[in-house]
Amino acid sequence: MSTTATAVGVSSKRGIWGGGNEPLKASYGKLMMWFFLLSDIFTFAAFLTAYAAIRVSYPTYAGPEDVFVGSNEYWPVPELVFDALPFLHGFHIPLAFVGLMTFILIMSSVTMVLAVEAGHRNDRADVTKWLLWTLLGGITFLSCQAWEWSHFIHGTDSGSMITYVNNLGRVVSETIYGANLAVNEYGPAAFAQLFFFITGFHGFHVTIGVFLLFLAFYQSAVGVYERRGHYEMVEKIGLYWHFVDLVWVFVFTFFYLI
Repeated sequence: MSTTATAVGVSSKRGIWGGGNEPLKASYGKLMMWFFLLSDIFTFAAFLTAYAAIRVSYPTYAGPEDVFVGSNEYWPVPELVFDALPFLHGFHIPLAFVGLMTFILIMSSVTMVLAVEAGHRNDRADVTKWLLWTLLGGITFLSCQAWEWSHFIHGTDSGSMITYVNNLGRVVSETIYGANLAVNEYGPAAFAQLFFFITGFHGFHVTIGVFLLFLAFYQSAVGVYERRGHYEMVEKIGLYWHFVDLVWVFVFTFFYLI
């Protein structure tokens, strides 16, 4: 009896701790992806918390919108800074372009869902098709962000008279066009610094996602996943892509709406 009980006990322990188990029915690869995303959540949360802390340290512009000019004395109004559209010089619609960017990224998340669903059906053609649409959405978003950065850096035709401390430690006042890490025409230096850092860090994640999407699209097109008998890699890349999309919603809310 003792021997039997011992054998049962050993077998039970091996069943739990002996390896080969899948917590929450998630494979090792998907579990590791969740761990990575959790660590990245903390990173983005820290960045956005820092942005919020710096943002509330400056007063909000309280004057009429039609006479708004950049100043180090107050935080710029996002809808008056991000109001330009490509190929429509002089035509201004507040946050229209960044709203379009957000829509494109969200729609790419929808097509990613469809790619994963097709993978569950082992439908190679549909997986390849929806991965292609997702890939195009990611590339379009990055192209839009590149234009937005370019416009932000080059600035408006009129610029703004900004008083700041130059590299020699002197307080100077001059007309500034666009933005760099030291001074910008829109407001305090921290505004441009946070813009470049937060949107750039997110853009870096999107770039990685586009690379992964291209890899998955190619492997799906040539039948790699079909020969494996499953499309788990598409699911793992899908988790990453949904995370990138969700983070952008928070970046959009914090940076462009608050």
